[in-house]
Amino acid sequence: MAQFYSAKRRVTTRQIITVTVNDLDSFGQGVARHEGKALFINGLLPGESAEIQITEDKKQYARGQVKRRLNDSPERVAPRCPHFGVCGGCQQQHASVALQQRSKQAALARLMKHDVDEVIAAEPWGYRRRARLSLSYQPKTQQLQMGFRKANAADIIEIVQCPVLAPALEALLPAVRACLSGLKSQQHLGHVELVLADNGPLMVLRHTAALPAEDREKLEQFSHSHQLALYLAPQSEIVECVSADAPWYSADGLRLTFSPRDFIQVNDGVNQKMVATALDWLDVKPDDRVLDLFCGMGNFTLPLARRAASVVGVEGVPSLVEKAQQNAVSNGLHNVTFFHENLEEDVTRQAWAKNGFDKILLDPARAGAPGVMQHVVKLAPRRVVYVSCNPATLARDSEVLLAAGYQIQRLAMLDMFPHTGHLESIVLFEHK
Repeated sequence: MAQFYSAKRRVTTRQIITVTVNDLDSFGQGVARHEGKALFINGLLPGESAEIQITEDKKQYARGQVKRRLNDSPERVAPRCPHFGVCGGCQQQHASVALQQRSKQAALARLMKHDVDEVIAAEPWGYRRRARLSLSYQPKTQQLQMGFRKANAADIIEIVQCPVLAPALEALLPAVRACLSGLKSQQHLGHVELVLADNGPLMVLRHTAALPAEDREKLEQFSHSHQLALYLAPQSEIVECVSADAPWYSADGLRLTFSPRDFIQVNDGVNQKMVATALDWLDVKPDDRVLDLFCGMGNFTLPLARRAASVVGVEGVPSLVEKAQQNAVSNGLHNVTFFHENLEEDVTRQAWAKNGFDKILLDPARAGAPGVMQHVVKLAPRRVVYVSCNPATLARDSEVLLAAGYQIQRLAMLDMFPHTGHLESIVLFEHK
């Protein structure tokens, strides 16, 4: 196909204009209006005017880059992180926490076409109990890079501090860097994961070639001197425990053990409040049968089992089902059963579903639960709590419940990832 040069388009993208931002989207971009369409500008806050250059001009929207900011919003704050604006981890450290929460609350309300009743939040700093740092050996400088990816690029930003990391993990960064830089096999390191369990920190080191005995010894000494559980990952799906007690975290007073690669909520403070909210909204009674879909290793299932007559947890990952069963036994809960099922299939035909359920909770991944919602309706629970990490798929899935006669009773924004564009939520549906 022939491609033609457009002089008009080239001139448009170099154009300098003055605009005033009137909104902040959930990703932290300022939103202005220009020539009848939305203009998205990184780094500007509502009420701020700036001279900007149009960098992308589409039919429905445009993007701009700030050349000169003309005034400051009273809600502009100094970013705490020296890497902000370069590192791809955070997008909103220049905005007050209150403004971040209001913009996400408004975005959620627009998508759900319903008022947001509350914001569930915890500490806005030092909240991340898990981080994966990329590693890359540079032959020219003979230095090992350790850090996060650059915004919109594959380059690694050398991280010396990270104020959203749990303080115990942030404090480990210099020592981890020094230890890994002293290994003979630096060029064969892929990434390092740091996780803060309730019983201490752990480190998972991904390596692409066998580690020499000298390196293993250095790593073991490092783990002992820093009271750090050590795991090695010679392959993506294999994790070898070198020195560790089983990591665990608490939810609703229960102790949940997990493996280093298992999914756990990154923000412990919000997770505790989220679990409590789900229990409150479902209003579980001692004679209730409750179903937990996408149950993982029992983050909601086990607290539900403390209150209900019986609980069924269903999960698509076999290793998580096994871990959930272990957690139920170790916490003395005998009224809960877990099943490994393909949740895209009709789970209502399974033997465990024949008596129906009074309440259902679901906590799917970002893709949502499009193949599950009709089955939820068929099971006819009185209440449904949907925990979402993607408001777009939540809005889509909600339509099925609304069409079946359910109504939204409560809607909350979960501030699980302050200073980022992630928008999580929890919603209660009730059948009238």
